[in-house]
Formats: sequence, structure tokens, C-alpha cells
Amino acid sequence: MQFLSDILILIHFFNQIECQSKIWQKLNLPHEHIPYFFNSNPGLRKKCLKEEFCPHKEHAQQNATKCWGYEKNCKMSNRLFLPECPGSSNGWVNDKQEQIELFWKQGDFGYIKERLGEMKTYCQPENPGDSKLECVDHLRMCRAKNIFFDFADLNSKYSNDRYREDIFKQGQVGGRCKLDSDLLRKNGDHKSPLQSWYSELQLFQEFETKPIDDKKCDIVVNEPTFLIKLDAGVNMYHHFCDFINLYVTQHANNSFLQNVNIVFWDTSGSDYWSYFSDMWKVFSNKKPIHIRVYDKKKVCFRDAVFSFLARMRFGLFYNMPLIYGCHGSGLFRSFSEHVLHRFKISQEGPLEDKIRITFLARGTQFRNILNQDQIVKEIRKKLGKKIELKLVTYDIHVPFVDQIKTTHNSDIFMSMHGSGLTHLLFLPDWATVFEIHNCEDKDCYADLARLRGIKYFTWENESKVYPQDDGKHPQLGTPHKKFTNYSFDTKEFIRIVNKMIEYVKNHPKYREKLGKKYPKMTEQKSEL
Repeated sequence: MQFLSDILILIHFFNQIECQSKIWQKLNLPHEHIPYFFNSNPGLRKKCLKEEFCPHKEHAQQNATKCWGYEKNCKMSNRLFLPECPGSSNGWVNDKQEQIELFWKQGDFGYIKERLGEMKTYCQPENPGDSKLECVDHLRMCRAKNIFFDFADLNSKYSNDRYREDIFKQGQVGGRCKLDSDLLRKNGDHKSPLQSWYSELQLFQEFETKPIDDKKCDIVVNEPTFLIKLDAGVNMYHHFCDFINLYVTQHANNSFLQNVNIVFWDTSGSDYWSYFSDMWKVFSNKKPIHIRVYDKKKVCFRDAVFSFLARMRFGLFYNMPLIYGCHGSGLFRSFSEHVLHRFKISQEGPLEDKIRITFLARGTQFRNILNQDQIVKEIRKKLGKKIELKLVTYDIHVPFVDQIKTTHNSDIFMSMHGSGLTHLLFLPDWATVFEIHNCEDKDCYADLARLRGIKYFTWENESKVYPQDDGKHPQLGTPHKKFTNYSFDTKEFIRIVNKMIEYVKNHPKYREKLGKKYPKMTEQKSEL
């Protein structure tokens, strides 16, 4: 009998370990982020400290003052990451401290702090179990409890319009709470498909009874749900505006668990498809839902979040003003680390004796490099002992996760102006990006590189680049340098590549990662 008793004790012991392990596995955050998460969730921190088998005990024991930056009482010295502003602000601000703070508010965790400071309750619950609606200014992001939608007039299969604003009538949106209709109306000034949720919530109505308790709902969604309106899924730059803003929304709601629903608010009957659809796995372990599954249904969400949107005025990162002279956003760096962690992509370098170059070729009608083969041949001939060069094409035949793995394990990433340069988000900290020619769109990827904290290069001598023709928009006929192909002077190309190699070799994080002692670093400008 004693033997059986011991077996039962062991079974209980291992079941307890397995149960606790599953709890902490759901956290699924990069190790570097866990102390910050614990300090935003002191209850979980205490739970970890008490449990014998919590794998994050070391992080829970760390200094409790570490903060992302948007929390109340978070001191600047305790923020996750501070931007650097070695360059001139070009007259935007009066002093260096103001320059740093403005950059932090525009493109870092300060953006979240600013938005959280705007949060107001638009519909106030009066009793337990009531509905609630709270939003930031202009309804750019909202949270709702026990909210009711009647999709009787969705009719998505008869529409090609992804952003219809007429799917609700009076009485088809609302909940049991006290509505501040004046506040709602005043915040409708950004009404636009990808800038605000005002169109979807403008007819929000206070009900006399609780919609869920009153059996008004054909479907009750009990799981936490993120609602999102999508930008162009075929374009990496624009689609990553969706993903960045969803990550921002997670921070604003202190919610990083993956047992959530993601609902595409798309009023058309079109199916979603994207090269980058694997990215949804970063945010949820469930397949995204199209709202057409709710057509003709009355649906209640117990816990819904209306995500920040891709094209908001002064949003992230499209339409974003960004002060000059600064680089290094903790928010963008954390996004990169978050994605790499959840895709289980590791850094396999740097190599001891070679710089890894990834040359992304284009397979489109415009902005191809006409003498690309010659350039690649000359780089390998002149720099072969210094470099390991991969010429790649990121298309449908290369799984997106494999693309990110290749990018992350690059020291230099180069391509012509185009959305593939958005991959720079996943470069290691010491890397450089070479936008070979910016085609008169000089700030787009330069700013994205500044946000990620990556050194940016582009073509310097216009007399040594040779466009195929003047370039004309294929539909409008207007001239533009984006709509042609190019040849480049090979000697000038190699000169720039050599500059990038020297920058990488002298980068402190490259040297630290390589783990070798070097002679004194050659002098280089610190501004990215």
C-alpha cells in the first residue's frame, strides 16, 4: 500500500509541475521582456516568486522599477530603451532633452503613453455585468465589454468594398451603460476607414437591458477579441503597419497571450490572402476570423478591443512625423524581438572572418538592377575574402519565416526601393541596410531604419547611376523615378559596400557578440 501511495504522490507532483509549466508557457515572451511584463503585472510576479517551478523566477526577482515607459510613475532612467539623438533637430525643438522626448513620443513607447493619457469612458457601466465602451481620442483605439452588434445588413457577399460605413442602423450597435453622446460625436473628426473606428461606433446606443442576459445574441464570443481593419496585405510595408499597430494595441491593453480571437473587419466578400499571413501566429494561436461569418447574426463580444489602425493621422509608422537627428526606438526593437522569439528564430552569427551580405533582388516590372549579375560578380571578386554574399528573391516560393531567418542572419541587407526593405526590422542591432536607390522617396526606409536603430546607406553619386528611361507612371503617365530600371557604376557600388563592412566590423555589439578583442575602433559617426 505504501508503494501505491508513493506512486500517487509522484503522479500528483508531476501533474502539478505540468500544470504550472503550461501556465508559464502561455507567457511566451522574450526573456529580456519578462521583467518589464512582471512589473506591469505584479500579481503574476508574486505568483512566480511563490511557485517552486516557475521558470521565470530569476526575472521576477529582478529590480521591480524596470518599465516599458508608458506605465504610471515610470522614470526615464528605468525605461526599457532610450533613443539617441546625436544629430541636429533642424529647428523642431529648443534643446537636446526636448528632442529626445519628442522622438520618444512620436515613434517609441511614449506614443502609447500619450494615447493612454487620452483614454476616456464613452459609455459608463452602472451595475456589475453592464456594458462598457472606452476609447482614446478620435476613436483610434477602443475597448468594449459586453458590446452588441447586429450584422443584419452586412451582406458582404454582394460587396467589393472593404471599408463600408453603412452596415449599421440605429439600434444595431450598443450595450447597457450610460452613454456620453456629446463626447462620442465630438470625436468623430477623424472619420475614415483606416484612421478611426468612428464609422463603426457612431450609432452606439444605450440599451435598457443587458444584451447577453436578455438573449439578444445569436452568438456570444466569450474569448478576448481583437478587431482590426487591414491595409494592403500584398505590400509588406503597408501590412506591417497593421502588425506594428496590433503590437502597440497589445501593449496598451497589457495583453500578450495568444489564446485570443483576431477578427478582420472587412465588409467585402473577398478572402484574405497575404505572403505575410504567418505573422498572425505571432499574435494568436487561432485562425483569424472574417466578419462575414457573422452575416445576418446578432453578435455579442464580452471583451473586445478595436485595434490602432494602419493609416492614422500621425500614427505608426505610416503618416508619422519623425524628428530629425534621432534613432533607436525601444518599441520597434521590442517588436522585432517579439516576432523573432515567437517564430523561434535565433542569431547564428556573426561569422568570425566574413560579413554576411544578403542582396534582395526584385522580380517586378520596375526598379530592377539591369547590371545586377555584373555587380554581384565584382563584389565576390573584389571582396570575396571579406564577405559571404547571398542573392535572394523573397517570393511566394520562400516561406515568410525562412525569409525573416535569412534577414536576421545578415550583417548587411541591400535592395532597391520597395516594400522588401521592411525586412530591415529584423536585422541584428549591428547591421546596416543599403537602399541602393531611393527613387526620390528619401525618407520612407531611412526613417524605418532610424526607428529600428539600424545604420542606413543609400546611393550617393547621381552621376554614377543610369536609369533605363525617364520613368512614367503606367496609368497616369506622369514622370517618376520609381517607374523605370537602373544600372549602377560597379566601382561606386563596391566603395559603398566597403563602407558598410567597416561600419559593421566596428560596431560595439558586433564585436561583443563575436567575443574577440580588437585594436582600437576606427572613428565613425555615431548618428544613424
